[in-house]
Amino acid sequence: MIKAIVFDIGQTLTYYPIPLNWSKLYRPAFEAVSNKLGFDISEEEYSHIGNVLIKYNARINPRDVEVSSDEVFGEILEGTNIKKKLINDIKREFYSFFRTDVKVYPEADPILKELKRKNILLATLSDVPYGMDNEYALGDLGELVKYIDLPYTSNDIGYRKPLGIGLIKLAEEFHINPSELVFVGDEIKDIECAHNAGAKGILINRSDEDKNFGQDYMIKDLNDLMELVSIL
Repeated sequence: MIKAIVFDIGQTLTYYPIPLNWSKLYRPAFEAVSNKLGFDISEEEYSHIGNVLIKYNARINPRDVEVSSDEVFGEILEGTNIKKKLINDIKREFYSFFRTDVKVYPEADPILKELKRKNILLATLSDVPYGMDNEYALGDLGELVKYIDLPYTSNDIGYRKPLGIGLIKLAEEFHINPSELVFVGDEIKDIECAHNAGAKGILINRSDEDKNFGQDYMIKDLNDLMELVSIL
């Protein structure tokens, strides 16, 4: 009997209409930041900013240990003439650039509500980009957060997927065995994370593309989850 379900956030509970790799958007993002906050950025500074962001781009340079937003943006500001006191404003505007058109999948609310009615414990485990603070990463869940018992990201765990540490930590918090939870996500690292923790991995594949990541189960959207839960 499954006692808990853990969800990835992006492309699982929420839809982000941007590429997974943000590298081609660094310049437009920081142009928007500078316009909003009223400071100029030189070409040399743009180059430095891009190099730092590439360093912390987990799609290009995977890492196991999570970094903080202060670490990322502190390093960015060290190579510019931008006032250090603007760091929180810069973080807010940078992250907001990539979150403008985020949407919660329409079936997410009724499905999570029904899972709670069935007394299934719910959590999230999502890797944040560039140390994105939880107020932004979890803020994209909107009203869904009221259903989530443990809304976690890699900020809370200190490690990223596919390490199974996060799911093991959530299982401990729920006082269950990892084998009593399932992890729902859209990427291969989500399935590997589940297996590394001793849990089952459910791949959510909203496309027509054939995907074989070694998943235990596959669903096309969250509606399929209810039928699957009844047999787990």
